[in-house]
Amino acid sequence: MITRFAPSTTGEAHPGTLLSALLVWLEARRRGGSAILRLEDLDVTRVKTGWADQLVDVCAELGLTWDATVLQSTLGAAHEAALDRLQAAGRLYPCACSRADRTGGRRAPDGGWAYDNTCRDRALAGGWRAQSEPVRLRLDDDRIELVDDGGLDLAQTPAHDMGDPIVRRRDGVIAYHLAVVVDDAAAAITDVIRGRDIAPSTATQVMIQRLLGLPTPRYRHHFLLLEADRTGKLSKLHASLPYSQLRTTRSPEDILGAIAHVAGLLDAPRPCRADELVLDWSRVPTADRDLPAGWLV
Repeated sequence: MITRFAPSTTGEAHPGTLLSALLVWLEARRRGGSAILRLEDLDVTRVKTGWADQLVDVCAELGLTWDATVLQSTLGAAHEAALDRLQAAGRLYPCACSRADRTGGRRAPDGGWAYDNTCRDRALAGGWRAQSEPVRLRLDDDRIELVDDGGLDLAQTPAHDMGDPIVRRRDGVIAYHLAVVVDDAAAAITDVIRGRDIAPSTATQVMIQRLLGLPTPRYRHHFLLLEADRTGKLSKLHASLPYSQLRTTRSPEDILGAIAHVAGLLDAPRPCRADELVLDWSRVPTADRDLPAGWLV
């Protein structure tokens, strides 16, 4: 069993990040497997080196030790090789559509606007490296039937429900869907444990795995921590409770104990170490949870 914690390094660590890290680490420990920390730093417009360093330091403070740590930006050769294979198979095309072109169309399972595959017939003149426009991957129009380990139905026809995904952005950055598929296969990941916000992307990633002849890991999507007023998930985007703020009033053991309590691993919040905790998925909530008012303040 090999799993991974793969945060994007586009902001400070926060309770939602640490919840996922804890569940990944505990699942690997429970099953006698390995856990990799993969720092997803491809988005050069948003990442900062300091945030990657902070994630590593925070995990160490909480006692979450990894069998390997990988910077995604060092894996570019494998991403490019995958694009070359997809190009040779006639699967890539440039896309002239903007976000505004999709607005008001058909809703996708992730709540955004689905892409209607408008540019599918455009030729990839000069290959994917020569494109100044985003490059998309033409998916098969097949349905993916999949249920994750927590019983969440992930079935989709991704080419219709989400639309053909961008695999290389206009600025040259390799897009998330392709990178995560290639990186998981390269690391021989057998189990993916991640937040439910990523669940609508799973069918698209499974389709990409099939097109590249790569194995499909087992999936489990855990609950999310939400803002107390339910304005959205607790995330770096909202700058909610950054770890540096939490540490001004709480010890790492206090923070870990509070997260473990919210995750159903402790009957009451109390200071603890990671190696004291035992993961029992039957105790972990399945519904998203509000972050209680005044939590860790």
